[in-house]
Amino acid sequence: MKKRNLYLMAALIFSLSSCNDSYLERYPLAELAPENYFLTAAELENYTNAFYTELPDALAIHFNNPNQGDDEARNTLAAEIQGTRETPSSGSGWNWDELRQINFYLENSHKCKDEAARLRYDGVARFFRSYFYFEKLVRFGDVPWYDKVLEMNDEGLKKARDSRKLVFQKMLEDIDFAIANCSPTKSGQRITKWTALAFKSRICLFEGTFRKYHGLGDWEQVLEEGVKASEELINSGVYSIHKTSADKSYQELFIAEDAITSEIILSREYNASIPFVHSANFYILSASYGRPGMTKSLVNSYLMKDGSRFTDIANYNTMQYYEETQNRDPRLGQTIRIPGYKRIGSNEVSVPDFSTSVTGYQFVKYILAPSYDAGQSTNDMPIFRFAEVLLNFAEAKAELGTITQADINNSIKKLRDRVDMPNLDLASANSNPDPYLLNEYPNVSRGANLGVLLEIRRERRVEMVKEGLRYRDLLRWKEGARLSKPFYGMYFTGAGEYDVDKNGTIDLVIYEGNSPTRKPGVQYQKLGEMVLENGNIGGRILNLPDIIKVWREDKDYLYAIPTQELQLNPNLTQNPGWESSGT
Repeated sequence: MKKRNLYLMAALIFSLSSCNDSYLERYPLAELAPENYFLTAAELENYTNAFYTELPDALAIHFNNPNQGDDEARNTLAAEIQGTRETPSSGSGWNWDELRQINFYLENSHKCKDEAARLRYDGVARFFRSYFYFEKLVRFGDVPWYDKVLEMNDEGLKKARDSRKLVFQKMLEDIDFAIANCSPTKSGQRITKWTALAFKSRICLFEGTFRKYHGLGDWEQVLEEGVKASEELINSGVYSIHKTSADKSYQELFIAEDAITSEIILSREYNASIPFVHSANFYILSASYGRPGMTKSLVNSYLMKDGSRFTDIANYNTMQYYEETQNRDPRLGQTIRIPGYKRIGSNEVSVPDFSTSVTGYQFVKYILAPSYDAGQSTNDMPIFRFAEVLLNFAEAKAELGTITQADINNSIKKLRDRVDMPNLDLASANSNPDPYLLNEYPNVSRGANLGVLLEIRRERRVEMVKEGLRYRDLLRWKEGARLSKPFYGMYFTGAGEYDVDKNGTIDLVIYEGNSPTRKPGVQYQKLGEMVLENGNIGGRILNLPDIIKVWREDKDYLYAIPTQELQLNPNLTQNPGWESSGT
């Protein structure tokens, strides 16, 4: 039984009390008279508890598009993927309420005479200021840096945007303070020294590779900072890769009622008794919530169980579901339904449900027993986990050109050992880069580490699927054009009857014209409603064929600044490519 999460409840109440206050209005707790508050450790803790609402919930990080990028197809497309974003008049992430709360705290926390407590909670506050600015930097690039509370007539409200490099340097100062001062006591729901190290590992990989692939310069030192943070966390021995058995370990991380804190550094806690629940089951298994399905390009990325490349097989793109799911990396069968799949709490074998998955590759990651289907899921949701830090470490070293086989053994091998997969061999990868992945990532850095870079990207995609990182990975690699490519699903030869899982019974009928007589236990899909890439002669399922997706290299890596903000502050400038866009 989970314990009631008091800090989360306090944060939710706090956020509800201030949700209508704009950046220009005085912060609500100012009414408490700061000279009579911030005097004790308990008051500092209570105030900083409100900052936790800045962290994403299950919907934001794991299920909302465009976070999943080209890993997931749905029956709707986010504007970022469809290419239909326009300059908004207001909103769109250009808000500063949370920052004002953080800066207000930092200007008043010195009133507490308990210096150890003050430094600890100042570390939490500065973690969240760095976190706040990372979201702004990813979204808008250059943004104004504010480290003090501004009032109505303060001239700072009309300042120009600071460069992303200055903002990032300030973010590093904040996160380094957090690393030095946050509690070293391990916690799955609180910001600690280890959370700060994991976050530094993430933001340095993003910013370093974004600068490298977008030609902004000064990227090497940023990646080196990320490597140091990753190494400190790795060498601490505080976290490890969760392993029980190869066919269960990976999925166990995402269905656990209480986060598995041997690997999960920070999670969003869910608890039916608060109540605070999420809709993972409903989102993935409902016909009315997007019908999400894994894309064929991601299925292709999983290696064979012996470590060989699936896409080296001549007919890999015309294999049907049963054949293509045999003898693959065990993480595939712990992420989507494969033949023989039995849902938690059931002894019945289930094939993919084509009425709830547009590609046929139906996700099982996060799925609990049927009793949770009505939007009542309570499994905790990872925000940071040790596996990501290992991947960040390996990728940063590969981009820097300093990676060794020992580095791979200390990172990628640990992930593959979890599922009994062969280790990545540095020399073999670099001597024989995967042509399929090279076609997937045409902008990847050419050089001595080309092959291993591609393999680390494969590992990251497979390990971190549906954890909210893919879209940003494409942004930093300058591979946004992948989003304009068609999203494909399973391969079928055309109309006919299909024993999808090869158990001797018909599971699916694809038909033309009038619907045939329905039989119990059989799914029916009309050709044309299920669109195959080559029409009635078959092919891969083609998602949303009537939508022409567009990715503009000159503008789509950043968002537009709302027009009202440009009018209120004439010193702001619009992001490139958005000047002529309308609302």
